[in-house]
Amino acid sequence: MQNPFGNGNNDDNNQNDPNNPTGLPIPPNFATVVNKESGQIRIAKVGPSFTALLFNLWVPIFRSDWYNLLCMAGVEIIAGMALSLGMGQPFQVAYSVGSYGLGIIWMLIYNMMYFKHLFNIGFVPADDRSKELLSDANYWKEPKDKNE
Repeated sequence: MQNPFGNGNNDDNNQNDPNNPTGLPIPPNFATVVNKESGQIRIAKVGPSFTALLFNLWVPIFRSDWYNLLCMAGVEIIAGMALSLGMGQPFQVAYSVGSYGLGIIWMLIYNMMYFKHLFNIGFVPADDRSKELLSDANYWKEPKDKNE
């Protein structure tokens, strides 16, 4: 019987890499982190989060990232209250500009916030590729020995 996938049983691009704990194909700009105690695995992009730009507070909701959701909502509420001090037409313009500005800020820093929170609650890079990717982006720093 002929191979329906047409690769001639060529396993050069094998997605069952032993260093990849999920067994899923992972894009090159995504990192995998694992919590050794609970066994939970999280996969997320390293770099700007265009989903945070487009969907704002929905991103942490879908990732079950309640800590960053509360942080983002708090900043949005405080910024909205500060901008609401104006009245009439200038308020609408200031609120629109402020809203777009916050969207760009979330786009630039949300993935970093997400990974740093995961590291604070016990997650570590799952493989060497993820560790290198996270280190290059300054998301991950090797923990220092407690004996030193």
